[in-house]
Amino acid sequence: MSTIEQQPTQKQYILTASCTAAIGIVAAVSGFLARRDCYICALEQFDDDSTQRFFMRAVFRPMSADIGIERIRAEFPAEVAGRLEMEWAIYDPSEPVKTVIMVSKYDHCLDDLLYRRRNGELNMEITAVVSNHQDLRPMVEREGIRFVHLPVTRETKQRQEARILELLEETGAELVVLARYMQILSDDLSRKLAGRCINIHHSFLPGFKGAKPYHQAYDRGVKLIGATAHYATPDLDEGPIIEQVVTRVDHSYKPEQLVRVGRDNECLALAAAVKFHIERRVFVDGNKTIVFRGS
Repeated sequence: MSTIEQQPTQKQYILTASCTAAIGIVAAVSGFLARRDCYICALEQFDDDSTQRFFMRAVFRPMSADIGIERIRAEFPAEVAGRLEMEWAIYDPSEPVKTVIMVSKYDHCLDDLLYRRRNGELNMEITAVVSNHQDLRPMVEREGIRFVHLPVTRETKQRQEARILELLEETGAELVVLARYMQILSDDLSRKLAGRCINIHHSFLPGFKGAKPYHQAYDRGVKLIGATAHYATPDLDEGPIIEQVVTRVDHSYKPEQLVRVGRDNECLALAAAVKFHIERRVFVDGNKTIVFRGS
């Protein structure tokens, strides 16, 4: 039996890295891990020709108990990351990602995330659900999750956003999910949450703005209904896209049916985006993303 087969329960880690594209990056990383008796289980890479940036995600496991992850983290900068001016991190995927979810009155995206978390599909610890309304408190508290009511008005918006930042600091939350949170984040808060705040909306924007977008779509006879999950930025609904879901419809769909299709698409797109993020598959590259979808 091979060494790999003898170690089926070895702990795995995820290395993410990005730097200026150059020859020898994969060799440098794989060589570093090999010299420390680490087996690479999966490796994905991409060169963006338009920005000359290189992106890598590697899943590896130490084959010896003598090689601790802290030693690998300590030695990687000096041997590889420093000379390549690399942005990098090593994660333990068994640790749940601490997450704050923000909602208003719509419950479908929240309910879907709670279900996927409950059945083990999303490895996250929901430290709190924040809402500007009380409607979803029973759903949240049934799950044993903290519910924080922060009503927002023009006068209270700045104070409530400061409270959100305090809550993130207090709970150690890394990720914020806007699960149909019907408030516009300030530019300041959007910048502070850059790369760690995921939003969901229907994909009619900027075509059908304002109230009842699905009714507007019906009046225009649309043939595709979609949803977009992206990182929130000061540019409203224009941040780097993580995932999009599209469903084909036809003339027989009434507005109410379009709304139902839209809800399903929103749940699917948001859940996929959250999963990609917590599995460290997403890299922000300017105003777009690199998303590794492999094993």
